[in-house]
Amino acid sequence: MNLESISNQLKNMLPERRFEHSQNVAKCAVKLSEIYRCDKEKSYIAGIIHDCAKYLESKEVDYYVKKYSIELDELEKNNLALSHSVIGSYIVRNEFNIDDEEIINSVKYHTTGKANMNLIEKIIYIADLIEEDRNFPGVENLRELAYNGKLDEALLTSFDNTIKFVIDNKQLIHPRTVEARNYLMKQNN
Repeated sequence: MNLESISNQLKNMLPERRFEHSQNVAKCAVKLSEIYRCDKEKSYIAGIIHDCAKYLESKEVDYYVKKYSIELDELEKNNLALSHSVIGSYIVRNEFNIDDEEIINSVKYHTTGKANMNLIEKIIYIADLIEEDRNFPGVENLRELAYNGKLDEALLTSFDNTIKFVIDNKQLIHPRTVEARNYLMKQNN
């Protein structure tokens, strides 16, 4: 599938603001790919499609879960903020006809992260957070780290911030995020 048809399909799936966010993530992913020597085309594609399932209605979620026999864990069920990445990975494979496992997995794990992320998974995870229109406390620090050769440090800081935010809001922490953080802690000590 070519980039033009991917973009056209996404425009039908996402509100204009989210499509712009996806374009920004793709551009940021390319910039990070240049720094970390990752495949720019794969990074662009993964960045632009990462949120393809973000705005599914509940009946559409049910449809895709049944159609592709998607197994959502207890935290992902009835929580599109978490499940859109998992469902999106199936849409990428089956609706966009992309069979590249790195692209599929970077979509699948862009929300929670996971232990032992590969380079493109790390790039899409962090690009989603630091793209140019993102504005939240600490985003400049994440950009500084990511754009200056400290990708793992940016990820670790991001996981710490996410876990603190979830705790402060009295929500459940997805175990993949804890596993991702702990894996990086062990690798970088």
